[in-house]
Amino acid sequence: MFRGIRIAIEMQRVLISFVLFFFSTFLYAQAIPALQYASLGDLRLENGAVIHDCRIGYRTLGILNAAKSNAVLVPAWFTGGSGDVTMGLGPGSYIDTSKYFVIAVDPLGNGISSSPSNSATQHGTDFPQFSIRDMVESEYRFVTETLHLEHLHAVMGISMGGLQTFQWMVSHPDFMDVAVPIVGTPQMSSYDLLLWNTELKALESDPAYNHGKYTQRPALSLVALIHNMNLSTPNFRANHTTREGFQQYFEQIVTDGDRFFDANDYLRQLQALIGHDIAHGGPIFEAANKVKAKVLIVTATQDHMVNSLPPLGFAKLIHAQTLLLESDCGHMSPGCETARMNPVVERFLEQKQN
Repeated sequence: MFRGIRIAIEMQRVLISFVLFFFSTFLYAQAIPALQYASLGDLRLENGAVIHDCRIGYRTLGILNAAKSNAVLVPAWFTGGSGDVTMGLGPGSYIDTSKYFVIAVDPLGNGISSSPSNSATQHGTDFPQFSIRDMVESEYRFVTETLHLEHLHAVMGISMGGLQTFQWMVSHPDFMDVAVPIVGTPQMSSYDLLLWNTELKALESDPAYNHGKYTQRPALSLVALIHNMNLSTPNFRANHTTREGFQQYFEQIVTDGDRFFDANDYLRQLQALIGHDIAHGGPIFEAANKVKAKVLIVTATQDHMVNSLPPLGFAKLIHAQTLLLESDCGHMSPGCETARMNPVVERFLEQKQN
């Protein structure tokens, strides 16, 4: 049934598989639009550091209407990019590009927007640590200064894109009509922190990482193994990898690892995940009181990567609509349950702000 999913998983491009998995079932995928860049100059971060000559990558689909009222911003997920986001969009997907002007944006640290791997003056570990909040501020500046938009119809995203969506709801509550965080969270649970800190420990202790001073991208095999264990569920893995096929499956992960994604980029985005908290250390209800958009929260009950308790608790505080995905796919459930999710999201996007 999900042949594309199985191919992606068994090839063990652990994070790439997430991308392929998400969009393998879309029937109307279209050509990936051209990558564009917005230059922001210096970007001051909440920790006081500055990203010099900051650039934000983005791609657009659809047509902005005369009233400029149909723009939908979609930040990419952890290690993902705007090309990954747009490859599955079109009529029949969760965002109908015949209705909406879709702006897919590359988050800081993904190797396309300003990142440790592509900065000429702040290369590698000299690139400052940033937060999810900083990602959102860079996107806000891009939308207002480059696209000259004063309002968005919607902000929505998957996984780390969902984290950014939660932050948008609090940082710029008047800037959107609706928000749809999908398998994201307003703040990390203790289980989430256990996962991400374990990945961080594995990355920093990898001899090939060499404190970020490597000359060739390290495979980060242990990081890839940890990530893969949490991307789906035990039942999903048992149903998709036989005992006889396990050794080949395991060795493929070890060999490929995360070599396709720069290790210092991974580090900085990972640190942003770990520090994510829309309440900024304060009471979560104060953050909830700032939200003005209509909100649909999509969460996966068997998610081993982003625990569903914080987003469901936040949904009660803001009286948000919720959609619970329950498949064994875990964090990848939006890809498994497109038939359930897509119509709900599409109908929700049709709402207007009160």
